[in-house]
Amino acid sequence: MYKQTFNMKRQRLVFRHFGNKGYSLFSCLGREVVCSVLSVATLTYASAESVSTHPVVTDSASTNTAREMMLDEVSVTGSRAPLTKSQAARMVTVLDRQQIAQAPVQSINDLLKYAIGVDVRQRSPLGAQTDISIRGGTQDQVILLLNGINICDPQTGHNAMDLPIDLSEVVRIEVIEGPAGRIYGSSSLVGAINIVTRPAQQSSTSVTMEAGSYGYAKVSGRTNLKQGRWNNQLNAGYSRSDGYSRAKAGTLNTDFSGSKAFYQGQYDDDDVRLNWHLGIADKGWGEGIAYATPKWQADNQYEHTTKLYSAIQGETKRGSLHFAPTIYWNQNRDRYEGYRGEPEKMKFNYNRTDVYGVSLNAYFDWQAGRTALGAELRNEDLVSGNLGEPLSKPHHINGTDRDYTLGLNRTNISAYLEHNILLEQFTISAGLVAVKNTWSNKHMTVYPGIDISYRPTPTWRLHAACNTSLRMPSFTEMYYKLQGYKADPHLQPEEMTAVEVGVNGQWSIVNSQLTIWYHHGRNMIDWIMDTSMGDEAVWQSVNHTKLNSIGAEIALQFKIKRSTLNVSYSYINQDKEREPDIVSQYALEYLRHKFTANAQLPLTDRLTLGLNMRWQDRVGQYTDFDGHAHNYQPYALVDARLAWQQPQWRIYVEANNLLDKQYADLGRVTQPGRWLIAGFNLNL
Repeated sequence: MYKQTFNMKRQRLVFRHFGNKGYSLFSCLGREVVCSVLSVATLTYASAESVSTHPVVTDSASTNTAREMMLDEVSVTGSRAPLTKSQAARMVTVLDRQQIAQAPVQSINDLLKYAIGVDVRQRSPLGAQTDISIRGGTQDQVILLLNGINICDPQTGHNAMDLPIDLSEVVRIEVIEGPAGRIYGSSSLVGAINIVTRPAQQSSTSVTMEAGSYGYAKVSGRTNLKQGRWNNQLNAGYSRSDGYSRAKAGTLNTDFSGSKAFYQGQYDDDDVRLNWHLGIADKGWGEGIAYATPKWQADNQYEHTTKLYSAIQGETKRGSLHFAPTIYWNQNRDRYEGYRGEPEKMKFNYNRTDVYGVSLNAYFDWQAGRTALGAELRNEDLVSGNLGEPLSKPHHINGTDRDYTLGLNRTNISAYLEHNILLEQFTISAGLVAVKNTWSNKHMTVYPGIDISYRPTPTWRLHAACNTSLRMPSFTEMYYKLQGYKADPHLQPEEMTAVEVGVNGQWSIVNSQLTIWYHHGRNMIDWIMDTSMGDEAVWQSVNHTKLNSIGAEIALQFKIKRSTLNVSYSYINQDKEREPDIVSQYALEYLRHKFTANAQLPLTDRLTLGLNMRWQDRVGQYTDFDGHAHNYQPYALVDARLAWQQPQWRIYVEANNLLDKQYADLGRVTQPGRWLIAGFNLNL
């Protein structure tokens, strides 16, 4: 958890949308309208955004009437219909641009480590490969979105964070904890992460260069051209490292190198707003012993991915009915080498998924509030050398050893309806999503949800929610059957029901947040191994009949003059008892305790020191190469960043794992020790 920001100065608000509704601000024409901004704290990087603006409307007789404010340019994604931050019924973590820039991190993956309910597990450093989960879930149970578009790879969630964007071009990151089926449809079983980018608001150019330990180097650049209603921006970068370990043969086995490029454009006038993007991320990295088993102990594994992202989004502005159509195509190519550069010892695994999607969303205002409705069609197509069913017409790529002999195609159809009741102190947001997948034998199933927010005073807020969702198994969970793994193609979809209550508020210099939640999961998918089988033991994908979890999260922020201190703690307990000799790979491994702390200390007007600490204790076991099970050990890490800021340039020094702690997030895969990085950023 990181720095909190306060709105300490009264600023002028520019209103761009006026409605003659009971919840609109300027429905009382002829009265004097005074708008004030309430100074409340928001937890940077780790807590729900709670900045709110409350207008006070007075007439000549000094009679005050409270009115809700509808700002169409300020919204969060806690609902299908756009709502202002003060109106949103659901708690949403919002990490903005300024807050992201202050963090001692090099990737979005590293940034999310300090979010209170998020679990980040790395096989390789600096975002090379990362599993991200929320509230005790797995990496496949979280939906990842880029500008509101689902970019999850149906093959596996392991490579979901192979993003085409640089951290420097992220405007904000929104995190929803708990099922988000009626907001984002399937895949959002335990939460959602939406990464938002936008072109800069004026023509500009920037360059960033970094260098550090283990042969790390990075260079990236961004250029933006804004002309009238048109805005175009291009960002590209390259990074590499020699890695922090070596194979027994002395070769590199945790190195990485990768390039990325991202173009985004926007057209904006009084009638319509159009956004489009096109991105590519190409990356290769040594995985060491990441997927090794007692029967297969290769220590020079390697993986290479190439991902393409494209989308066009529109939004109408005039009229009472607002439309927002979207069309997108994402492609994911993956090559896994069990023995790096040695296909004769183990044939390389090739996979390619193409995801096509189209959606139409709409919302309108009326006397009873704001209603949203829409539908989405998403097709997922896999061709592979080892996943899926036999293809009637196998694919061979000329000039390569790449043969696609297997595959699978499935289509997901979803429709939603949501209504929001907006009152002076209450917001009620209720709706449902109906889902049908062509792969599943289930009929179209409805998943409802409701969120309620009550604001007894301008500085205190209570919220409650009950939501449901589902997730289809990944292609890997259904079909992977190599090197000690045995998948089940008949896995059932996972389903989740969740309830949560919470409160957040401010008094004096302290901002606080408390949330208590309960998850009831059905048919939860996991990879398990029965170690009592000795040499015959393999990892098998299974459905757990049920899995219940309960948790609590608390966050505090202290603002003293120009310094800020944030602390947070989360606790999770699952009722699924661990069976003798059964080792879980994901679903039964979770962070029972997680504590984070952050201090932002301005040393001078230009020099700032940031200190970050996290301590975590994981439930679960892993097996060594002799087949013996070991419990995960708790660990604490300290990161630091020292930055000198000028109007057009910034220099900084970062230290990750400052105390040189030895630790592991996943099984036997140890993470790097102290990692030092120096960087320079120039903005023109």
